[in-house]
Amino acid sequence: MSDNHYPTAPNSGDDASSAAHPDQAEQHLDPMAAAQAELAVLQAKVSELQDQYIRGQAEVQNARRRADDEVSKARKFALESFADSLLPVVDSLEAGLAVQNATPEQIREGAEATLRQLTSALERNKVIAINPAAGTKFDPAQHQAISVVPAEQEANTVVTVLQKGYLIAERVLRPALVTVAAAK
Repeated sequence: MSDNHYPTAPNSGDDASSAAHPDQAEQHLDPMAAAQAELAVLQAKVSELQDQYIRGQAEVQNARRRADDEVSKARKFALESFADSLLPVVDSLEAGLAVQNATPEQIREGAEATLRQLTSALERNKVIAINPAAGTKFDPAQHQAISVVPAEQEANTVVTVLQKGYLIAERVLRPALVTVAAAK
């Protein structure tokens, strides 16, 4: 700056006047300093992204663990519910066996009542019997043909059911064992 106290003329933009004012020279950082500043900004961004990645991975692992826990609990409690629905059947069987001098009619009556309890418990737990009526079209997805027999009904229809099948939640647990009408 000059020693006089008069205001200086506005900057004309030439390099000589820039060199005269150190503030403006600092605004034009040398390329190395600019690269170092940009590197520091990028390193900070990389560090931030790494932190976000680690947190994301931890969140995924936590979500997976929570889902596994939920599936485990669902299986455990589903079995618990099924077992709980069978307890009255066990109680009925034990009560029937405790009677010393039951008549055959009483035994049959008790067995039928217990079977109704068991059937009801199975149905509440989505275990449904497959018991096709005679003349029903043979369905290989739900029936297993034990034999083909001559019959007075349409071919490939159920003649008799040898053993009921069962569905659980609409999936075949055990196919019904049937005899099927032969082609004429």
